[in-house]
Amino acid sequence: MTASEILARHALSVEWDMLPAPARAAACTFLLDSLGVGIAGSRAAFADDVAAAAQGWTGAGTAPVLGRAALVGAPQAAFINAYQIHAQEFDCVHEGAVVHPLATILSALMADTARQPSAVSGGDFGAALVAGVDIAATLGLAAKTPLKFFRPATAGIFGCVAALARLRRLDLATTVSALGHALAFASGTMQAHVEGKPGLPLQIAHAAQASLMALDLAIAGLPGTTGSIDGPFGYLSLFETASDLMPLLADLGRVWRITEVSHKPFPTGRAAHGAIVATQALMRDHGVTPANLDSLTYTAPPLIHRLVGRRLPAYPGAMTANYARLCFAWLGAVVLTRGTVGLADFSAGRLTDPTLHSLGGRIQVLVDSNPDPAAFVPAMAEAVLTDGRVVQVRIDSQLGSPATPLSRDQHLRKFRACLEFAGATALADPLIQAIDRVHEQEDMAALLRRAAGLAG
Repeated sequence: MTASEILARHALSVEWDMLPAPARAAACTFLLDSLGVGIAGSRAAFADDVAAAAQGWTGAGTAPVLGRAALVGAPQAAFINAYQIHAQEFDCVHEGAVVHPLATILSALMADTARQPSAVSGGDFGAALVAGVDIAATLGLAAKTPLKFFRPATAGIFGCVAALARLRRLDLATTVSALGHALAFASGTMQAHVEGKPGLPLQIAHAAQASLMALDLAIAGLPGTTGSIDGPFGYLSLFETASDLMPLLADLGRVWRITEVSHKPFPTGRAAHGAIVATQALMRDHGVTPANLDSLTYTAPPLIHRLVGRRLPAYPGAMTANYARLCFAWLGAVVLTRGTVGLADFSAGRLTDPTLHSLGGRIQVLVDSNPDPAAFVPAMAEAVLTDGRVVQVRIDSQLGSPATPLSRDQHLRKFRACLEFAGATALADPLIQAIDRVHEQEDMAALLRRAAGLAG
């Protein structure tokens, strides 16, 4: 069988009741987390512009938009929700795969659920979510060289299609065709990351939207390529410099990638989280303050420097929120001045604060000799103080990762903070209760409409 056939067969086989308890628990956790992040994302930079543009592509529809109490066409809902989930860099991530799986997959599933003629159960929705994460993360883990394309979008569209096929319970041939169409639509460049532009969440939005088109074309009978993954011009050849997929295919059905997904405790690039926690530890354990700091360096694997090691632009040069979320020099300055980083820290006034820019000039990320192109740890934060002292903190795992998971209380506090940011606190308790027992939900479309602020 081709790789696409193996992946499709696995995705179609997933059943909620067959999943081990940790996989079911993780699916509920990150479903709730992503809904909260998406609701908060309705207040993100450019979110109103994205929603206005997307709504102009079609008339009224049946698919809900998080945080907006609006119904639009399914492809447009997938686009808007995916943008909102990723726009503030607060959505969950599979670190090893360097993929944000739920931003794309949940958005596509929400949109397709809304257009089904019969009710979608919580068990089927959860199984589809888990199946999609398996496929997107497997493709990301297969890569053996650094990112050259934006993997959350390029691998994400295949995860979306697999999830949608499982939701619809398609046959194998139609699913393989849909994956073939996904290859034709797959795209995503790292240039937006380099420039700090909103192109990253837009590419995730495109992947979610295009997955519905790939699905619909396959269902309509258009044959798609069968070598979409491992063909000479398939996904791995085009988008990754080197890869090794076969051992990962053997893990399908034995290792559930949803259990490897990490929370994001802070609304920043994941690569900055270890440095943020290390800075908090330097403050707490060694008394580091803005007043006594001479310099702060975070020495980490190459991926960390590549993703968040950028320098601050010359003051008073313009800096966008997108750029700031991926700049540890600025994020570290925020942590040093108020102890953490939150959703409210990316306002225009904060981005142009001369005190933060001055402090950020003393902070940098350095590269260590780690050969792993996807490694986030180990890393070392070192502060040189004005009295000559040198203090260090080592980071061996990222807060929110499976190795250092958020507690349930921390998870729910993040969710409630997201809803408070969006002015939707009344939704918190009903959504927590519903997602905790997602397998008992008989009509996910009604639940998702409530999550968007609409009557069920």
